[in-house]
Amino acid sequence: MQSSVINNVASTLKVKCHTALPALASWTYRNYSSSHDADVVVIGGGPGGYVAAIKAAQLGLKTVCVEKNETLGGTCLNVGCIPSKALLNNSHYYHMAHSGDLANRGTIVSGVQLNLDALMDSKSKAVKALTGGIAGLFKKNKVTWVNGHGKITSANQVTATKADGSQEVVNAKNIIIATGSEVTPFPGITIDEDTIVSSTGALSLKQVPKKLVVIGAGVIGLELGSVWGRLGAEVTAVEFMDTIGGMGIDNEVSKSFEKILVKQGFKFKLGTKVTGAEKSGNGIIVTIEDGKDASKKDQLECDALLVCVGRRPYTEGLGLSELGIQVDNKGRIPVNERFQTVIPSIYAIGDCIPGPMLAHKAEDEGIICVEGIQGGHVHIDYNCIPSVVYTHPEVAWVGHTEESLKKEGIEYKVGKFPFLANSRAKTNNETDGFVKVLADKNTDRILGTHIIGPGAGELINEAVLAQEYGACAEDVARSCHAHPTCSEALKEAYVAAAFGKPINF
Repeated sequence: MQSSVINNVASTLKVKCHTALPALASWTYRNYSSSHDADVVVIGGGPGGYVAAIKAAQLGLKTVCVEKNETLGGTCLNVGCIPSKALLNNSHYYHMAHSGDLANRGTIVSGVQLNLDALMDSKSKAVKALTGGIAGLFKKNKVTWVNGHGKITSANQVTATKADGSQEVVNAKNIIIATGSEVTPFPGITIDEDTIVSSTGALSLKQVPKKLVVIGAGVIGLELGSVWGRLGAEVTAVEFMDTIGGMGIDNEVSKSFEKILVKQGFKFKLGTKVTGAEKSGNGIIVTIEDGKDASKKDQLECDALLVCVGRRPYTEGLGLSELGIQVDNKGRIPVNERFQTVIPSIYAIGDCIPGPMLAHKAEDEGIICVEGIQGGHVHIDYNCIPSVVYTHPEVAWVGHTEESLKKEGIEYKVGKFPFLANSRAKTNNETDGFVKVLADKNTDRILGTHIIGPGAGELINEAVLAQEYGACAEDVARSCHAHPTCSEALKEAYVAAAFGKPINF
């Protein structure tokens, strides 16, 4: 479960590996005759890379960022977090109007129609504004942006190859790899980004499919499935695991989440394996079988297939093996606690190293890595990194699950509070879900917090702050929360954990 993943991350990051290549480790900064000389060169302009570059520049380091795409922001801003949240937000408005939810709230809307082009245009404007904003931040902070594919050609040199084949060489005292991740392919299924799509293609479908099959009921599959389900598609998610929500989600929350999504129209085939997919006429035939009994086979017909079975580190063409930097069995770059590889002048952060593949994790690592280069203290607690699923209601969590605590033999107590008993949720008619707090049975220290309900992605950050600073459940329980707010449900869950019973339920 999540705790074992976190422990593996922590142990991997503590590997001391500088002795593997003494010759390379002794290389020093040399003044090559080339386009750029810098203190730091960052490969990758995604959340980890651009944040690291800006922080380095703010600390007075001459900084270059090499990014292969035409815009900055990486997967997150261009084809990930940002465009998907734009579609999730706006599709929710459409669904409220089309389903009659607005009418139930006193606003009568007639003749509701979907303008898919306008929906996509709104998404594109958000992406353009934010990616352009990063370019502006680079200019303001004097970060040099080199557009090209970066390859590490020595311990202190990166060569960027441009689209036209020309090259720019950057000599730097320090190199930070922040190349992120890419979609994991599904064996035997060819993605054309037209009707058989990855998460990228699912952001730009030309029409609402009548039937959409999603391979994978993790965060990405549930979010994008929600978008097209709200717009009118019949969505079926096929998941090999017996639960939805992906790694780290608490089982009780997952089961509740599944029930809510089924009520919204989702169909799930859990414990089921996809064995193939073929185009047939104007549709697609997806073949499946029972995950425990291969003799139980079936077929699903759809006119769009979304393949989202995870992501893998993107390290193609970086020149790692030539330098003696070996990736692990999952393609990740091993680093020590200061994010250094086996070559002390080369660092790595974000999705291409162990840990959750989350933009905010990469951002924090970028800042901490650069501060470490400047001699600062390096610390990150991977147990205090939150996860969010931006469906409706949202799901968010941080820290341990009940399952991970049981596995580690840690005695704990549970505090729960339903949004059904929260005044703000009640008045907003958004009462699905609950807050669940896990605290140490003996010390009352907060071990994990899980939320399914309105604004969970915002509420979880209070729990992150409390856990980061070692708070007890009673500390939050005795903190005054504004009334009426959904955050009171969070407080009540901590009250229940600390004192055994909440006040308002």
